Amino acid sequence: MPYIPHTPQDTEAMLNVVGVNSIEDLFADIPAQMRPVSFALPDGLSEHETMRRAADLARKNSPAPTGFMGAGAYDHAVPAAVDALTSRGEFYTAYTPYQPEASQGTLQGIFEYQTAVCRLLDMDVANASVYDGGTALFEAAAMCVRATGRRRIAVDECINPLYRDMLATLSANVHVETVTVPHRSGAADLDALASAVDENCAAVLTQNPGFFGVVQDFSELFAHARAKKARSVLLVNPVLQAVLKTPGEAGADAAVAEGQPLGMRLSFGGPYLGIMTCRREMVRQMPGRIVGRTKDLDGKTGYVLTLQAREQHIRRSRATSNICSNQALCALRSVIHLALLGPAGLTYTAETAMLRAREAADAVTALRGVELFADAPFGCEFAVTLPKAAAAVAGELLDAGIAAGVPAGLWYKGLDNVLVTACTETTTPEDVEKLAWGLARVLR
Repeated sequence: MPYIPHTPQDTEAMLNVVGVNSIEDLFADIPAQMRPVSFALPDGLSEHETMRRAADLARKNSPAPTGFMGAGAYDHAVPAAVDALTSRGEFYTAYTPYQPEASQGTLQGIFEYQTAVCRLLDMDVANASVYDGGTALFEAAAMCVRATGRRRIAVDECINPLYRDMLATLSANVHVETVTVPHRSGAADLDALASAVDENCAAVLTQNPGFFGVVQDFSELFAHARAKKARSVLLVNPVLQAVLKTPGEAGADAAVAEGQPLGMRLSFGGPYLGIMTCRREMVRQMPGRIVGRTKDLDGKTGYVLTLQAREQHIRRSRATSNICSNQALCALRSVIHLALLGPAGLTYTAETAMLRAREAADAVTALRGVELFADAPFGCEFAVTLPKAAAAVAGELLDAGIAAGVPAGLWYKGLDNVLVTACTETTTPEDVEKLAWGLARVLR
């Protein structure tokens, strides 16, 4: 028997409140040709027939393009052991660890993850409950607002525009003013950012490398912020932390990142992981879950959730954050990935990606009319100015099986000819040659 919870009288009452005459009126904006004609489904198949049908459909897929996309999501190699370990039932189906006596494995996994990212970013404390890089950026900004009692934030325009959009959306109703400081030829304008950090500023938010790939040192800016009793937040690429100056060395009060490059495939956009760390003095402002290591009455090591107020669950208006979910499985993938690579492996990954980016930049700027957008050091991404619209060029290259990069003009006014291109350790010299060949053909 079908389960229909609403009586005709219930349906009529709801339609009257909405202000329409029938349920069909609710779908008036959908053209008739796009509505389902029938829900008559074919007969079911056996398991063998279903798998064969799925394989037949898979063979119709086009091969993946040679990828240079980047802009916050990167095609890194993921060791098979990451999938094998995280797909174990103990982790894959585990619920959020409210009961420590039943969740020691999950809690230890989070603790090891926190320890690893604190060492990677050279910070004191980390959590494991933020959805992605953009959410982490907003939560770090909110921490700074609570810590200082100020309501204005200075934002570097070189921060990934997707994350800046998330920051604007999430801060729209919490009475926080964001002041975006324009970039200078693809690099953060350090002087302008310093001028924006005054006695009324809660925090300065920056990214290294920036959206255009430029690598900068923000140590003096962060020291200036500290002198003004403001806080500093640095958004980083976690892989490049193996070779670049860490947020801790630069003097940042909080450091955040998108954890996708550490053990997570692109997967059409998720799930990803927001890495979030801070200095010890800000730990009571940190949202989400923090796992601590302790000993029980018998002296045995145990793991527990710590420094988490129940207001976060039962009195949301008093919570430091309304994030209550748990990204433990993604965090576990990251720490397994880091453990498998080790310091030498992560350094090799970062240096290889940077080498390929340099080779790609040299190859494409050798073409007539193609120039580097920013005359500055860069990491695994770089931006070039093309002699024609970058979106049109990228479209033509995609038709040729090359995902050449992200057109900056999607977010930056006046930069319609700028293309942002990324490389990882999976990029081969042959891929670089294919990019240069394809770009030369399109520009001709």
